[in-house]
Amino acid sequence: MAKAKTSLTAVERRAEELDTIAAVLPIERRDELAELLTDQDIETLRHLVNQGMGVNTLRALTSDLTYLEAWGLAATGQSLPWPAPEALLLKFVAHHLWDPEKRAADPDHGMPAEVDENLRSQGFLKSLGPHAPATVRRRLANWSTLTKWRGLDGAFASPALKSSIRLAIRAAPRQRLRKSAKAVTGDVLARLLATCATDSLRDLRDRAILMVAFASGGRRRSEIAGLRREQLCVEPPIPVGDGAPLPSLAIHLGRTKTNSGEQDEIVYLTGRPVEALNAWMAAAKIESGSVFRAIGRWGTVSRRQIDPQSVNAILKQRAGMAGLESGEFSAHGLRSGYLTEAANRGIPLVEAMEQSRHRSVQQASNYYNNATRPSGRAARML
Repeated sequence: MAKAKTSLTAVERRAEELDTIAAVLPIERRDELAELLTDQDIETLRHLVNQGMGVNTLRALTSDLTYLEAWGLAATGQSLPWPAPEALLLKFVAHHLWDPEKRAADPDHGMPAEVDENLRSQGFLKSLGPHAPATVRRRLANWSTLTKWRGLDGAFASPALKSSIRLAIRAAPRQRLRKSAKAVTGDVLARLLATCATDSLRDLRDRAILMVAFASGGRRRSEIAGLRREQLCVEPPIPVGDGAPLPSLAIHLGRTKTNSGEQDEIVYLTGRPVEALNAWMAAAKIESGSVFRAIGRWGTVSRRQIDPQSVNAILKQRAGMAGLESGEFSAHGLRSGYLTEAANRGIPLVEAMEQSRHRSVQQASNYYNNATRPSGRAARML
């Protein structure tokens, strides 16, 4: 009995320690993580927070560390060893990169059924089939990073590991799918906004989220969820012909996925998105702190920001309400949709990138050019 009490105390202590870094590293499953992660795992995360690593990078590291710990327990019955031996790394590749056709003929090929069932019952596995190669590479890279932060060396650069990944990908080619199957272009956005027609808090918030995320260049869900009142700066109204001037707002992005925050990057909102944002902040009485917050079942507005995944859930919910197939859309569709809509309206790519803040012309042009290629001159040579 004393041993069980000590174990429970250790879990509770880790839960409290996770709370101390939650402001920098948002954690939604604190109690579950406290049971799964070790004391040394928590210390590693705390160290990374103190080093000033970006929130999104920390979130990915925590997510991957949690998955790796769960997989290690399911596959070997033991917590992850540090450093991991080469055999364990090769086992990870074999469990996650396998050939579906070979699996159909040989049930023992790939991840063992008991390991699959264990991870699936805990919610770590949802889709069927092997992992995407990019996911496997990312998890191995984060595994390597966490190993180095512990002052240890691993076998992550071993020729056998690199060769096994390369051969596994070649043996089971997998088409790379976009993060969102369909882009949220202007016509789709109009249908989503039509479901936010009332003045209820939830409709006001969701309308503002959709309009701000799209109009600000297709901001990432983490940037929308983390938006704070202090990042907003009122700009002089924009004159338009004979009509009333349009309200204007600047958003100081701060630190993003591709920006360290040392340079102050700014995007602008004009007209309807500004009106939608102001309407939400006035109704929710938000004068400082997080802009977009959770709403309780009785209409109470939380003091904490919404989770980035909530942006995805809101978009999918609104897509379903609009009569669209919610599975075909995700929050990333706002980002690709912005550039696609810019191309449809003849806005130059460079101008669109000023708002989207894409670093790579090649990456931005993938969305932009796909919208114009079917009707372009290059497709009508004959």
